[in-house]
Amino acid sequence: MRVGLEKLENHEGVAVRVLLDSGATGLFMNMTFAKEKGFKIEKLKKPLLVRNVDGMVNAGGAITHQVKCNMFFKGHVERARMDICNLGKMEVILGMLWLAAHNLEIDWEKGEVKMTCCPSICGKGKQEEEKKEVKKVEKDEDKEILKRLVSKRFWK
Repeated sequence: MRVGLEKLENHEGVAVRVLLDSGATGLFMNMTFAKEKGFKIEKLKKPLLVRNVDGMVNAGGAITHQVKCNMFFKGHVERARMDICNLGKMEVILGMLWLAAHNLEIDWEKGEVKMTCCPSICGKGKQEEEKKEVKKVEKDEDKEILKRLVSKRFWK
């Protein structure tokens, strides 16, 4: 799934492919990605211990920093707080707490994702009608769909 992320301090945005991971608990951003894209990285008051799926402590160590940003997807917009850690090749992971809160409609065969059950804290963008349409997510179509749904400032 591709989403737009907007930096709060300068409203600059970037499109990113995210992993929906029911085995992860929160929202995570790769440290290397955050630095390369210039996100404002804030230190946490207390470090958070990270365990992998096998129960072992993550080799990247505890989470000590976070990023706050706006996240956009098909007319959906929300303020997100992502913990910064080593995600290997992944840039962003949306975990179970986020998935449960949004209760996505996913058609795995067709590659379709719809956000029809968002909590009231999520903003509804101008593209309300776009959310109602079923979109087939194909490699060639990803960028064009995202361009139509996300502010032009993401495509500088």
